[in-house]
Amino acid sequence: MIVDCGVYVNGQRVDVDAPLPEILAKAVSMGGFVWVGLHEPSHEEFDHVADAFDLHPLAVEDSVHAHQRPKLERYDNSVFFVLKPARYVDTEEVIEVGQLMVFVGEHFVVTVRHGTTASLTDLRGFLEDDPDRLRWGPTSVLHALADKVVDDYAVVMRGLDVDIDQIELEVFSGPKAAHAERIFKLKREVLDFRRAIAPLAPALVELGHGAAPIHLEASDYFRDVLDHLTRVSESLDGLDALLDSALHANVAQVGMRQNEDMRKISAWVAIMAMPTMIAGIYGMNFEHMPELRWNLGYPFALGLMVTACLVLYRNFKRRDWL
Repeated sequence: MIVDCGVYVNGQRVDVDAPLPEILAKAVSMGGFVWVGLHEPSHEEFDHVADAFDLHPLAVEDSVHAHQRPKLERYDNSVFFVLKPARYVDTEEVIEVGQLMVFVGEHFVVTVRHGTTASLTDLRGFLEDDPDRLRWGPTSVLHALADKVVDDYAVVMRGLDVDIDQIELEVFSGPKAAHAERIFKLKREVLDFRRAIAPLAPALVELGHGAAPIHLEASDYFRDVLDHLTRVSESLDGLDALLDSALHANVAQVGMRQNEDMRKISAWVAIMAMPTMIAGIYGMNFEHMPELRWNLGYPFALGLMVTACLVLYRNFKRRDWL
């Protein structure tokens, strides 16, 4: 569905109530541009927009299916830019990744959003409050979108950082429990997040070198966005390394606890084996056995069992087996 549609001339919004082809013609005649925003459009809805702005069929197909890697593609009259907005759901420790497709031409911007990530309403309002930026034309919208997506990546990183710090504390000073499942879950989220980040860098490099129809004055701003993305990517590598270390430490601790449990089990088996051995010897019922007919033989056997068990318990305790 079409969420919003506006014409911008000299940094100011001009609302035009007309079909899309007429809106575009009006924007061109006034030297401005059209910004059309869509959210999860159907084939029929987007075909109408594609016809109005003469969008390339391959890019249109990518926009409807919405399973694309971040990329930048050039066509005859437009640039097709794919972004993956993300947000961190702290209660579930999950990174939700959406899709944002942007068509940029000389006199139009078409944004297609998929997923539950934040809407672009606030961003549109922010740009409308800054006419100087909107005077760049469609380039200003493209830069604002890329900047917002990368800034949101930094917010995701802060959420991941907090949860990974919690895991480190639990692994090294928390209760004796296995944390492997939680660590693997976060590593999977980090991997999915990396897939959203890594392919974006080459596209920003190209935009930073003035990919047409990008306004040349905006090139430095795209390079600044690339710098922020590089920082996020490097921080993500660090968090991934911390997760690896936490996982190895957790596996080592589990192995140590298993060894401790085996030592305790072995110690108790040895203690219980001693009275069993003594009882087995005195239960042989040979005719000529020492103390067999002794009046104190039974108490002596019990005392011997208790004494042997206590001696073994003391030795195992001294060696930290119990």
